[in-house]
Amino acid sequence: MAQKFDASIRDSQGTHVEPINVENFDLDEYAEYEESLLERNRKFFEEDKSGLLVYRRVRADGVFYDKCRDFKESLALQLGALKASMQYKADIANFLEPWYGIGYIAASFGADYVWEKDQAPSVKQPFTTAEEILNADYKPIAETEIGKHILNMEEYFLEKTKGKLPISFCDIQAPLNMLSYLLPVTGLFMEIYDDPDSVKEASELTTTLLIDFLKKQQELLGDTLARPGHGFASSRAFKGAGMSDDNSIMIKSDDYIDLFRESDEKIGETFGGTVYHSCGVWEGKIDMVKGMKHITAADGAFSIQTDPSPNNPEVFAPEFSGSGIILNARAVGTCEESFPVFEKLWTPETKLIAVTYCKDPKDQEMLYDKLHVMADR
Repeated sequence: MAQKFDASIRDSQGTHVEPINVENFDLDEYAEYEESLLERNRKFFEEDKSGLLVYRRVRADGVFYDKCRDFKESLALQLGALKASMQYKADIANFLEPWYGIGYIAASFGADYVWEKDQAPSVKQPFTTAEEILNADYKPIAETEIGKHILNMEEYFLEKTKGKLPISFCDIQAPLNMLSYLLPVTGLFMEIYDDPDSVKEASELTTTLLIDFLKKQQELLGDTLARPGHGFASSRAFKGAGMSDDNSIMIKSDDYIDLFRESDEKIGETFGGTVYHSCGVWEGKIDMVKGMKHITAADGAFSIQTDPSPNNPEVFAPEFSGSGIILNARAVGTCEESFPVFEKLWTPETKLIAVTYCKDPKDQEMLYDKLHVMADR
């Protein structure tokens, strides 16, 4: 039977873990584990022209839903994920994330979160045109209740873990995505044609607000900061800001280049690298992504168990081979199911991070070993 995406699962990339209160978590053990991996992370990022690392992401169920409301509960679940991750053979350590939704930009313009039962927070877009955004009052994200919550969560994580564990930025949304939290996405797409100048100016405004907020996080987190963050394999040895830019695949590349690319590049210039993510199939945007200034990495889903519309590895392999751009490739499935995906992505001139989701640690070890044998041939 052909594989298919299981829509009955709340999080196809999630792992059930037992929460661990920080008092019962061995901070030094995990710090030593992370430290043992940092040099190979640094060499891969800074020196290697090609190569392969394996990352077994452990997403604790609930952290990216309603469990983000409570600092203590979120941290306990994430510590459970860190502990569980050590069972899986990998080259990159998992990290803590101050996840509290993705609507923080809307808070700058007076919007607040809507909490549906057992769901992640959402926002109701307060505007109908880009011009309304430009004429509205706003304040820095850090001065909003949502922004304060994120910064307070980071402070709480730092205090409770004594600064010993890696912590990422909040979930970074690219300027185009952020605009879709300010006005309905269908209206935004119409504005791209009806009033592109205002859209570009609004993109620049959201970029300024985001950069200011990320700088505050960077200053707060200091040397605990793991980058590029959220859905990307992240490390204290890496650089860049990982941005969700899902809406970019729904507009023409020329419109993205004219209106939004400069904003994305400004974020990348500020934080040491432009790092691109989009859900779904973005094969048709590869040239657009490779053309970004400061592009250091890009992310995609490559198995049907990961995304209902996965990318074709045979399209990506020649495009990223020799580019120097790290491909963060996610493939949910067993060793038997996911190895062929990574095998199709791999060339000796590729910089590949194989993001795996094997349920069984022994299966993960088998996949890890096969991947490194493949890369070492």
